[in-house]
Amino acid sequence: MHYRVTADTDNGTVKATNQDSICVFHADSVRGEIVMAIVCDGMGGLAKGELASATVIRAFEKWFHDELKHELYQLDMRVIANKWELLLKELNLKIMEYGKQYRVNLGTTFTGMLIVGSAYFAVHIGDTRLYHIDRDIVQLTEDHTVVAQKIKRGEITPDQAESDLHRNVLTQCVGASNKIVPQVLFGNADQGVYMICSDGFRHKISEQEIRNAFQKDLLSEQDAMHAQAKRMISLVKQREEHDNISVILICAE
Repeated sequence: MHYRVTADTDNGTVKATNQDSICVFHADSVRGEIVMAIVCDGMGGLAKGELASATVIRAFEKWFHDELKHELYQLDMRVIANKWELLLKELNLKIMEYGKQYRVNLGTTFTGMLIVGSAYFAVHIGDTRLYHIDRDIVQLTEDHTVVAQKIKRGEITPDQAESDLHRNVLTQCVGASNKIVPQVLFGNADQGVYMICSDGFRHKISEQEIRNAFQKDLLSEQDAMHAQAKRMISLVKQREEHDNISVILICAE
């Protein structure tokens, strides 16, 4: 399997700072191509959301540079995923302690994916999302939100959730939850496009628009991927999205 990757982030139309943090690494290895992609959507007053998301991203960048090479000798994706979970739990405590010390509330979502060769896992907390796009668009992660719980219980429909007052209320996030229970997914990469995005990217556009924009045959080169991502971000801003906007695209073929 071969991959092309692009990433974009934008303040949006209102916010002076970008509390989203993203990272992407794409490298060759003895195990095949490696892609690590993460989107964190920070929450908190002033620059505190940015601090939370950036703290998590820096920790995973350090893990990639310092630890991944050792994991490749006896590759076990479930072991690595477990280490990601443990790292997130450590970061949760670290950010919570900072918040208590300075009497501020801050936290961040986390949706991260590691691909090695054709195998992948994803670890997820919050309402950033991982999708797979081919003939259809499929949301692979589950939102950790109040409205997602209401939908599961049959109290509201997905359409009603779009206008629900609790749409953005998270049930867990890194740094603001006493206990986090990440969703962990394992699989083999399928042809098509994997997309990780913050909620600011998807609120003003439909899944059908996303599917049409990110069909694999429209993303034959990295420049084309970047242009399509920029076009969709511009569309989101034209529709007056107030949140920060982030998207990572991984084209697999």
